[in-house]
Amino acid sequence: MVCDRCIKVVNEEITKLGLKVKEIKLGKVVVENKLDINTQSKLTSNLENNGFELIDDKKSRIIDTIKTKVIQYVHYGQEIPQNRNFSDFLASEIGYDYSYLSSLFSSVQGVTIEKYMILQKVEKVKEMLAYDQLSISEIAWKLGYSSIHHLSSQFKKIVGLNPSEYKKLKDRKRKPLDKV
Repeated sequence: MVCDRCIKVVNEEITKLGLKVKEIKLGKVVVENKLDINTQSKLTSNLENNGFELIDDKKSRIIDTIKTKVIQYVHYGQEIPQNRNFSDFLASEIGYDYSYLSSLFSSVQGVTIEKYMILQKVEKVKEMLAYDQLSISEIAWKLGYSSIHHLSSQFKKIVGLNPSEYKKLKDRKRKPLDKV
């Protein structure tokens, strides 16, 4: 789940099955009821029909948590305590050494956590350019880039255009966050 609408849809699907939600947030749902095999099968099917998947093995949950933390950081401005870098923050939040998280993520996703974060930042830049409320330098500052050049360079590597060229396009293609 990567947005509030996702949470709403998942909550509705769980409630339809007569389950009571104990906790629901981006990337995580806890239900009070014990799921029997039939209910779990129905839930899995209902979630898949809405573009979600039920994650129940440990490694998949870790990867999903990493993705959620990156999305919260990039798209929703989750604060990281000062004097901490993202890798230290991620390791402490998830409870595993960063080298393990990095290795696991890369082996399953085919990209590093750093590359995944860059891809998410590029999607955020596209969104901010579409709203046309901030200058490119303000976007660079807001997303933690060291310079406009750094932002433009990463953006061009991924999109094939610099941000100014992209902004002029009439048909701006964006990816859903869960497809990045």
